Order: sequence, then structure tokens, then C-alpha cells
Amino acid sequence: MCLGVPGKIVETYQAGGLKMGKVDFGGVVRETCLEYVPQAEVGDYVVIHVGFAISLVSEEEAQATLEILREIMRLEEELGPEPDTR
Repeated sequence: MCLGVPGKIVETYQAGGLKMGKVDFGGVVRETCLEYVPQAEVGDYVVIHVGFAISLVSEEEAQATLEILREIMRLEEELGPEPDTR
């Protein structure tokens, strides 16, 4: 399964010849490689997978995706752990 999580670029810079950035995921900021989306700028939303920005998304799309992820987390908490079937 592949999970891409959207975040907002809060800073861009060069490191080791690569375009890098700091991306905010609702208060958690992580360093991310932006080489695959060279047009990305501060304030843009990007989808991140394993530390790489793989696409730009609109703020509306990013917020909708984040709300779905929050709902999944709420449901997991509500349902509790899966029973051990071993």
C-alpha cells in the first residue's frame, strides 16, 4: 500500500545540490526533497511519500485528504485494536 500525505511548504532551500524544503503536516514539520516538483514554492501544498514531494495539490484537496485521514484515525480509536487471530 502506498500512502501519500499532503503538507504545506513553509521553507525551501538547496542542500547537496537538491531542492529541499520544510513541510508542515498540521504542526509537525519535516524535511522533504522537492526535486520532483521543482515549481513548488513556499505556501504550496504537496503530497509527500517517503520523504519526497511527488505532486502539487490545491489547498482544498489537501484539506479534504487530511480530514479523511483524521476520520480514519477517529474510527480506529473508536473500534479499538483488532483481535489477535493467531
